[in-house]
Amino acid sequence: MTKSQLRKHFLTKQKSLSPQERQNLSRKVAENFFSHFDLTKIKVFHCFLPIEKFNEIDTMLIFEKLWKEFPNIETFVPKINFQENEIESIKFNQETLVQENKWSIKEPQEGESISPVEIDMTLVPLLCFDLNGFRIGYGKGFYDRFLKKCRQDTRKIGLSYFEPIEKIADIQEHDVKLDFCITPEKIFEF
Repeated sequence: MTKSQLRKHFLTKQKSLSPQERQNLSRKVAENFFSHFDLTKIKVFHCFLPIEKFNEIDTMLIFEKLWKEFPNIETFVPKINFQENEIESIKFNQETLVQENKWSIKEPQEGESISPVEIDMTLVPLLCFDLNGFRIGYGKGFYDRFLKKCRQDTRKIGLSYFEPIEKIADIQEHDVKLDFCITPEKIFEF
């Protein structure tokens, strides 16, 4: 299947999850994340805030545990710079005020930004992924452009409700491969 076919199929599937299913699956993804990854060497962590209308994985479960158990890790979230068509990484903590942008994505109203080369680990949204580590997002390419600016050793980790498909048919040169993808059931390494 092509990206557009897969995007449509998995977005429908994701939106059909009940609030209870979403919370249960998000909790399992968060548990898998904390049980698998050594965070002791992570200084700068970047992660998306969930788009509620798309029923994305609730990453606040991850942020809250990081703030509580890993206070030495600085946490950042994306903010879209519409002029540049780029993601900026903005500091995020319990006091950060957020508002929805024109695409219903929660973003910090203001805050300190950091260069992508300073990020040690980033959690990436997706609709589906394949066994080669490629992901399908919402089709605007923001994350591929952002991930290309990160260091080679920055851990790029996708979060998915669903198991991988075998292969995305129309992968292109600009598509950035993940290092890992976490599902509620297991962790895939690429």
